[in-house]
Amino acid sequence: MRVEEAFARHHAELYRYAVRFTGDEDLAEDVVQEAFVRLAERPPADATHLRAWLYRVATTVAIDALRGEGRRLALMRERGDALPVPHPAPDPAADLERDELRRRVRAALAELDQRDRAVLLMREDGFAHREIAAAVGTTTKSVGTMIARALARLAQRLPLDAREGS
Repeated sequence: MRVEEAFARHHAELYRYAVRFTGDEDLAEDVVQEAFVRLAERPPADATHLRAWLYRVATTVAIDALRGEGRRLALMRERGDALPVPHPAPDPAADLERDELRRRVRAALAELDQRDRAVLLMREDGFAHREIAAAVGTTTKSVGTMIARALARLAQRLPLDAREGS
């Protein structure tokens, strides 16, 4: 499959995954762009599981970027008084409730380890167990257990009212 075809087929879903994984739309776009650059420069030897390969690359790039972001946040905490703070624009009341729910879910996802987060987000994107196994480097048989445990860990971290959709 050509890079253009892979881009047309997988860009939107890979971007959604990256946004949820990183919690940052701009960073997610950079992550997806880098995944496709790597596809163009060094395509996988076996393109049978191209979708899983793209997710694995995007996950790796996102993890690296988030590590760098962690260092930047530490620097901001040290020198926070020297940095300007933007003021967010007010949102309509209906958007506030939805934004709060998203925030809670993202916070709960962020508390999970990276493998649990990747497994849950790939499941949400409709990946088959064999694709998830290929992306996270495990066996197909263990994916169901990994998903169940990750969901249990997510539920422990998610406030009850967020799980009920309030």
